[in-house]
Amino acid sequence: MENQIFELQYAIDTFYFLVMGALVMWMAAGFAMLEAGLVRSKNTTEILTKNIALYAIACFMYLACGYAIMYDGGWFLKGIEAFNLDEMLASSAENGFGGDSVYAAASDFFFQVVFVATAMSIVSGAVAERMKLWSFFIFAIVMTGLIYPLEGSWTWGGKDVFGLYSLGDGFGFSDFAGSGIVHMAGAAAALAGVLLLGPRTGKYGPDGHTNALPGANLPLATLGTFILWMGWFGFNGGSVLKLGDIANANSVAMVFLNTNAAAAGGLVTALVVARPVTAAEIFAEGVDRASLQGMQVTATRGERPVHEVAPGVTVIGQVPAGQALTRSGARFIRSPSDSCFMLPI
Repeated sequence: MENQIFELQYAIDTFYFLVMGALVMWMAAGFAMLEAGLVRSKNTTEILTKNIALYAIACFMYLACGYAIMYDGGWFLKGIEAFNLDEMLASSAENGFGGDSVYAAASDFFFQVVFVATAMSIVSGAVAERMKLWSFFIFAIVMTGLIYPLEGSWTWGGKDVFGLYSLGDGFGFSDFAGSGIVHMAGAAAALAGVLLLGPRTGKYGPDGHTNALPGANLPLATLGTFILWMGWFGFNGGSVLKLGDIANANSVAMVFLNTNAAAAGGLVTALVVARPVTAAEIFAEGVDRASLQGMQVTATRGERPVHEVAPGVTVIGQVPAGQALTRSGARFIRSPSDSCFMLPI
């Protein structure tokens, strides 16, 4: 009977990983819609091509070498299909019903690979309308096949930084769902890109004044925000890493609740303060960004899921919303030209 319970728990946790990964994969569609809506119409085809291609590149490179670099697996996932029922049951018995989760290795890879694509999507939005298509693809290969796996190995992989020191043991670094490992990595690469490439054509006039470059399709951008909002439930909810017992199931429910509350808090704050700060055409962009910023800063970072009641998390989500609105207004002054406003995400 005990073995049957462990088998059921294994199946539940594996299925949970796959479903959460599918939700995060759906964020790729959200980024594509968001970026296509915020660029000028002449660049829509290129930004859509970049988004679908970067997802494919991320999946291939992480499969070929990224997962091996990050977690010491085999190249091209060699051996990941191996399955031993007796070893699985022994590991489950050792961990206990409420201990660490035991799940299929392939489900872990799938959940990890969609995070890689998310980091690269942040770069895509920031450098939109400036970076040549094939130059972007070459950087995507390096980012997803080497840079992200390397910094991921120093954090979630538990390896020392170039064999010198440990971020976790030496500095107390902890990242619950990838606020630093995924979003900061993407933002750092994006910032380097926008500083190197310079502003978009038409951003500044001959006398130095700043021109507004409104997006071509704000309804599409707003739909993309809703899809990202939905995908974030998988991003944060899946990072609990287990569903098959009461305590962890409750943690997953709280993560869903607080992720939603953080986004709502950020957006409500934007509605309250954005009007006197920004112009009407930037207002929709500002509130979109505020909701995403609330989710990323409040619910994605940290050591473990935030278990405070939703009103408290909602208040926390209002803080990054103010930053998002400030960045939205800053588009009218000379600053790094972030095409789709990705750096705060």
